Amino acid sequence: MSTSSTRTLEQRVAELETRVAGLEAERRAAGGQFAPRPEDTAPLEGHSSVVRAIAFSPGGRVLASAGNDGTVRLWDPGSGRQTAIIEGHTGRVRAVAFSADGRLLASSGDDGTVRLWDPGSGRQTAIIEGHKGRVRAVAFAPFGATLASAGGDGTVRLWNPATCEQTLIIEGHTGRVRAIAFAPDGGTLASAGGDGTVRLWDTDSGDQIALLEGHTSWVRAVAFSRDGGTLASAGDDGTVRLWDAPTAKQRGTLDAHADWVSGVAFSPDRRTLATSGEDKLVRLWDWASGLQTAILAAHTDSVAAIAFSPDGNRLASAGDDTTVRLWNPTTGRLTRTLGRERRSL
Repeated sequence: MSTSSTRTLEQRVAELETRVAGLEAERRAAGGQFAPRPEDTAPLEGHSSVVRAIAFSPGGRVLASAGNDGTVRLWDPGSGRQTAIIEGHTGRVRAVAFSADGRLLASSGDDGTVRLWDPGSGRQTAIIEGHKGRVRAVAFAPFGATLASAGGDGTVRLWNPATCEQTLIIEGHTGRVRAIAFAPDGGTLASAGGDGTVRLWDTDSGDQIALLEGHTSWVRAVAFSRDGGTLASAGDDGTVRLWDAPTAKQRGTLDAHADWVSGVAFSPDRRTLATSGEDKLVRLWDWASGLQTAILAAHTDSVAAIAFSPDGNRLASAGDDTTVRLWNPTTGRLTRTLGRERRSL
């Protein structure tokens, strides 16, 4: 497996230049230049249905959320203000991801498309088509020009986001692919889904590197630790499984939630693993020891997605109660609720 250390100095400089440009786009998005301000219009209450996906921008100044109402919404996590509503999908939106330089936001959903947006202006820059059926996951490579998508057709597809050309089709799963994640070096992609397996792929050739078996039902989420040494997977069997990524050997199992586990996320400092699930809870773990360190309880329905901010000072969660909630992962305290929960009468 290649590492980022093998990149040339020129490549590193080019990457830093694009990241700086992306931070400017992120600043504009945080300012909400293309969204009506709440005081100028009716109050913006957030999503009107299940929130399925969340993602922080690389600088942490913008939080994107998406869900069953077909919208992508941008938030300033510091103030809690909703800065934009992005519309274009014709069905549920199931995934969102920022590019590593922050200049692109990708979303995907039940309309079978991947859509690219300029997060600074809210303008749609491209519609990518190719999957047959729902597109359940999107992810940008940590560097370089690669976007990955996966869906109900059982394939993982790699794209050049600049040209929208498909560069690779990866096949091997025998069911829907529900989750994908790039390793930090970009050379390996993990995928997981309805066949109960996690698979590792070489992103250059599309060859399968490893088949990870152990889950007894659907696998809903995968995540690499920041150093790439550990891979976490979670699914309907209620467990989180930890794998040694270089050797593809299972390190341990966490009996994480009472029902299916929807999300996993490593903190940037690699010490904490966050999990979310059907039991309405977010749980924090010292994954090296397997000890649970906190239970975060505020959601009133299933928690569908979780994400750490890049600096690790915030943890975001979202779910079926239509809200996005922000936590202090050190204290376990709920710091802000984005959106207004819809309660049944």
